[in-house]
Amino acid sequence: MSLKLLLLLNFGLAAYLTGLIWTVQVVHYPGFAQVAPEKFVAFHQQHSNRISWVVMAPMVLELGLAAWLAWQGRTLGAAVWWALALVLLIWAATFFVSVPFHNRLAQGYDYVAIDGLVRTNWVRTLAWTVRAGLLGWLLWKHV
Repeated sequence: MSLKLLLLLNFGLAAYLTGLIWTVQVVHYPGFAQVAPEKFVAFHQQHSNRISWVVMAPMVLELGLAAWLAWQGRTLGAAVWWALALVLLIWAATFFVSVPFHNRLAQGYDYVAIDGLVRTNWVRTLAWTVRAGLLGWLLWKHV
């Protein structure tokens, strides 16, 4: 695969995931607090099932393409390694912070867990935003 195409695919996924995480951060997660406690378990189960289809495949693909770009795009400088580091940060925040909050919420309505999820999700939101900006800059500079 050409370096330009690899860079474009990385940027496309980062842009998609950045738009998605901003929607989740500003609209969806805060809305969790508005769900009636007696309906929360079913709501959260539906959320988890549906969001997985929208998030997991792009995240896995992004991880693989970010590693490939860091290796193949070494000539582009340290920016490709920073882009990979941001993906690793996002994965760490997802599985060590967000997933435990979701596991708590799967048991039922918990305002403290909802608030914690919203507050800590800023790490992923900002990391994806910076990654998309960094890749956009690389794309503009090298294409």
